[in-house]
Amino acid sequence: MKVIGLLGGMSWESTTTYYSLLNRMVSDRLGGLHSAQLMLVSVDFAPLEACLRSGDWDQIATILSMAAARAEAGGADCLLLCTNTMHKVSAQIEAAISIPFFHIVDVLGEALQAEGRQTVGLLGTAFTMQSPEYRDRLKSGFGIDVLVPSDDEQAEVNRIVFEELCLGRVLDSSRQVYLDVMDRLASRGAEAVILGCTEIEMLVKPEHAALPLYDTTALHARYAIDWALADS
Repeated sequence: MKVIGLLGGMSWESTTTYYSLLNRMVSDRLGGLHSAQLMLVSVDFAPLEACLRSGDWDQIATILSMAAARAEAGGADCLLLCTNTMHKVSAQIEAAISIPFFHIVDVLGEALQAEGRQTVGLLGTAFTMQSPEYRDRLKSGFGIDVLVPSDDEQAEVNRIVFEELCLGRVLDSSRQVYLDVMDRLASRGAEAVILGCTEIEMLVKPEHAALPLYDTTALHARYAIDWALADS
C-alpha cells in the first residue's frame, strides 16, 4: 500500500472527513485491522483565509507549496490537496513536488463524464463558484457545462461555509437554503450538482436532494485509494 499525502487544515473539519473516508475505504477493501497509510500536513487556516479575502494568491501558493514539500519529505507517495478552493494554485504546488498530484477537478470530471453528465450545477465557496479555472477545466477537459447560483445565492452559500460549516455547525435551516438553490439550478438545466467544497457534504447528503450529488471529497478519496492499492 502506497502512502497518501494529505495537505489539509482548510478547514480541519473537512480534513477529518478525508481521514475518516480514506481509512474506511481501506478497511472495506482489505478487511481486518487494515487502515490507510497517510502522511498529513495540516496548515493553519486563519492566515490563508485572510489571504483569500485580500486576494493574495501568491502568498497562498507559497505557503501551500512549502507544506506540500514537507508532505513529500515525510514519505508521501502522492498528494491530495484537501480543499476545492485552493486548487487555484495547484500548478505552483505541483511544481514544488515530484510525486503525483491528484487534481480534484480532474477526478470529478472523470466521474461526471463516466455517467454521461453534460450540464451540472456547482456549489462551493464564492472563490470556487466565481473562478473561471474550475469551470474551464471541466469544459475543456471533459466537455461539461457548469451552472452557478446567482450572486445573492453565492453570497449565502459562501457565508454558510465559512461561518457555519468550517466551525462544525450544521443547521437544518442552512440545509434548506442549499436545497432551494439546487432546485433553482435544476430549473435552469442542471442534471446533477457538484458539492464543490469539502465541507458541504457535512450539510447535504444524497437522501436530502432531488438531483444526483457529486461529492468531491468522496471522489477524491476513492481515487487516491484506488491508486494506493493498485499493486496490493
